[in-house]
Amino acid sequence: MFDHASLDRMFRPRSIALIGASTNPDKIGGVPLALLLKYEYDGKLYPVNPNAAEVQGVPAYPSVAAIGAPADLAIVAVPMALAEQAVKDAAEAGVCSVVLFTSGYAEVGETGRAAQARLAALARTRGVRILGPNCLGFMNTRDQVYATFSPAPHAARARPGAVGIVSQSGAFGIYAYAMARERDIGLSYWISTGNECDIEFADAVAWLARDPDTRVIMGYVEGCRDGAKLKAALSLARDAGKPVIVTKVGRTASGAAAAASHTAALAGDDAVFDALLRQYGAIRTRTLDEFFNVGYALSGPVRPANNALGIMTLSGGVGALMADDAADAALELVPMPAGAQAAIMARVPFAAPRNPVDITGQVTSEPELMTFAARTMLDSGGYGSLLAFLAAAGTSATFWPHLLAFAKTIRAEYPDTPLALCSLFTPERRRALEALGCLVFADPSAAVRALKCLGDTVAIARPACDPGLSPNAENPVVATIEAGVLDEPAGLALLRSAGVPVVAHQRVASQDEAVAAAAAFGYPVVMKLVSADITHKSDIGGVRLHLQDAGAVRAAYREILEEAARHAPAARLDGLLVAPMIKGGVECILGVQRDPVYGPVVMFGLGGVLVEAMRDVAFRMAPFDERDAHAMIDEIRGRRVLAGMRGQPPADVSALASALAALSRFAWANRDAVVSVDVNPFIVLPLGGGALALDAVVIGAGNASDRLATA
Repeated sequence: MFDHASLDRMFRPRSIALIGASTNPDKIGGVPLALLLKYEYDGKLYPVNPNAAEVQGVPAYPSVAAIGAPADLAIVAVPMALAEQAVKDAAEAGVCSVVLFTSGYAEVGETGRAAQARLAALARTRGVRILGPNCLGFMNTRDQVYATFSPAPHAARARPGAVGIVSQSGAFGIYAYAMARERDIGLSYWISTGNECDIEFADAVAWLARDPDTRVIMGYVEGCRDGAKLKAALSLARDAGKPVIVTKVGRTASGAAAAASHTAALAGDDAVFDALLRQYGAIRTRTLDEFFNVGYALSGPVRPANNALGIMTLSGGVGALMADDAADAALELVPMPAGAQAAIMARVPFAAPRNPVDITGQVTSEPELMTFAARTMLDSGGYGSLLAFLAAAGTSATFWPHLLAFAKTIRAEYPDTPLALCSLFTPERRRALEALGCLVFADPSAAVRALKCLGDTVAIARPACDPGLSPNAENPVVATIEAGVLDEPAGLALLRSAGVPVVAHQRVASQDEAVAAAAAFGYPVVMKLVSADITHKSDIGGVRLHLQDAGAVRAAYREILEEAARHAPAARLDGLLVAPMIKGGVECILGVQRDPVYGPVVMFGLGGVLVEAMRDVAFRMAPFDERDAHAMIDEIRGRRVLAGMRGQPPADVSALASALAALSRFAWANRDAVVSVDVNPFIVLPLGGGALALDAVVIGAGNASDRLATA
């Protein structure tokens, strides 16, 4: 899927042709050469300009063919009318990779899209890799490669480091470069992908996942055309133990909501993308500050042994604020052991020793309290990371030597534990602390959120299921599914064959058959209309519950048919369904929606008619196993309901997880045949009792997909 070798030649070129090179170092065609010269790129440079013998002091060539030797990279900075031919000329001269600054392609309309399609075809047929068009290029900070026309590096360079930045937007990307430089985040590569006629965001992420100089990948995403490629790239990064931090625009749902499918209404583009990142171990950030705070934290020299965070503070009020921030971030602050709390109290009787540990302003007269408290926490609390809020101590000239000594001691004694310090520091003091390996923050809330993400990377190496492979030994069911909405008995039968447990039921065509079925199941029973044309049967009076005897069954049979004739006279009626009335348990919803980019997505939430209003649901890309299913279940806000509340017994969560995993295997095996599946309600019985699908709406592909797209 990924041609890493071709990208090696692009991002680590030993020779560069600059097509459209300008003698003016401030023009688009002049900036790259000026930067390469300023920062002493030590490869070969070939400016191409038919109107100049030399460009910025470097001998120039009238054409790329006149160079007489193939270059690893060509930077193309010419108008659109000349760009396609320039790429062809470069390919014919043996150039294997091109950075194309030129705009006017898919971003401007149909004519531009056609021109961009020709570039994509050229890349495929000539074997040349193209970054762009309409991009700002890339930078390789270690080899001093500045294949960009942005003037930002002219002012000052970002230092070489271990963070790679990939951005689909040039403007955001260069802002990120400047922010990284200001925050002193060392960069390995900076890559702007632009219109992505060939090299996509996923290609760059996959290449950085293999790059030995990159430990953290930061990305800005506007959209994705190839979901399988993005999954594979995130999988490579995860398997390499490299965190991926992503900011994505378009967080509002834009997916088409089909009237027949709760899942379709809930699985907007952003919900699916969010699930993708979570499933593959990537970190989603919502603001620019958070994007860089998390990137900064992850670029530090050490990673925590676990995701437990210990907080030491000089202020009880700020300690409470940080505890609230931890709760908002779904981070549990593990309390200190009783013995450790007693040790703190013995030293500072008015301290708050739980976690956060407030050692108060007593440190101004006893600075050694900082080291004592930190040692006590790290020796006894088992914390993977330690955050110390030091109020304004960082601004004090008299306290600074004590603070520096504290940082040196803790970093020396606990070199494998991240230490974050939160105060106001001058740039020089900040650099001194960072040189020791400390993380430094001014905002305590930002520090908590960043360290939460740092702790979450403990689980990055845990592999997710690989799409295309069955996660378990059993073979997923490949079914023949008709186009359109299946009636309920057909949908339930399909789910049963896939390993999803379903309620016992019988289709009946007369009152006598209904009474016989009810007697066989035992009262009370449920009776429902069977019609592929009526998906929400209760809306038209097509459902009767708690039928206690034969008389109630006969009456319900008549009433349901009368309601159907009144509310849906044109609907196809295929009898009625009788099933036992299931008592107790927790009502849930399971679903599948076929995303046009990422394929089948499985949904889980607490069920009932309010599911769309509450939107307390979790998503996963199919297929996945029971372990991922349990993680999915734990994500919803209402998870405690399944644990048993107000005297209710705990639900059989293992049976629920098995059903979700089975549904995911079925969804993946039938990804071209199923548009959506709704199982609502899905009852999870008390522990040991299993779980059952009580209703199912399955929509097959074909004309149905066209109808759903316009629903």
